[in-house]
Amino acid sequence: RGKDEKYRVWMPKLRMAKEYKDKRKSIDDVERNIFKFKKGSEEKSKKMDKEEKLFRETFMYDKEIRVLATATAERSVPSQRRADLPLTAGEQLDIIDAVQGHAAICRNAQGRYGYVLVEHLNFR
Repeated sequence: RGKDEKYRVWMPKLRMAKEYKDKRKSIDDVERNIFKFKKGSEEKSKKMDKEEKLFRETFMYDKEIRVLATATAERSVPSQRRADLPLTAGEQLDIIDAVQGHAAICRNAQGRYGYVLVEHLNFR
């Protein structure tokens, strides 16, 4: 035997139970899935960005988009113009800006922007 082998300490190899190994693998898989982004959320964010860009061009809106309040649509209303937002009854809307007169700029759950008459909204 050489000099190096003389001082080497023998360590027993620790063995894990198969059940514990399987459990550990499944826990690791769950932890890894937390950090993955869903493709649907990526597509949704791209669509929201596209809608926001279109909104800024159409309405010439250069201010920061802030939600002033939330409201629900009282009844379904089809859009008359391109700038109007079509409504369905009970839909949640974010009020972005209050325009002079009887209209407000709103955003729906799909991220579309448009004018909505205040008389069609229910504030709570």
